[in-house]
Amino acid sequence: MKSLLKHYKVSVPIAVVLVGLVAWLAFGYFAVQKAFIDVRVNESAPIFDDPSPVVVEASGRFVSGEHDTSGVATVLGNGTSQRFLRFEEFETSNGPDVNVHLVNRAAGDHSDYVDLGNLSGNIGNQNYEVPDSVDLATYDTVVIWCVRFSVAFGEAELAAT
Repeated sequence: MKSLLKHYKVSVPIAVVLVGLVAWLAFGYFAVQKAFIDVRVNESAPIFDDPSPVVVEASGRFVSGEHDTSGVATVLGNGTSQRFLRFEEFETSNGPDVNVHLVNRAAGDHSDYVDLGNLSGNIGNQNYEVPDSVDLATYDTVVIWCVRFSVAFGEAELAAT
């Protein structure tokens, strides 16, 4: 300890750099602050380009993965190629770089998926447009995926209605 105090001109800058590095890792990379902040959204039902009646094409309940996850995932369509994935009563943990994926469950892992974009919020009702080219018979599971840590927060297997 005496040696550190004696050479404070060297030890203090080294300590400041180390503290800065630890802070960057905790907040910049791991985003630990997101574990304490909820992002609430409450989007209304999606609006289709064509005013045809909206029907439920598929739906499923979320089950927890690495984090507690609940709610209902529903695919809404109106007979055109436009479709939306809607979450209702949705709730999961917040985290860094969390996306919504449609996954091919038959692949047996997370290697075959369609990325629908960033999760809008970890609590509340929200909508994601499903690309025309996506076959829901193949991409039959919604996964809340943390890209940074390669873990599923939760998932909902979609069953045709």
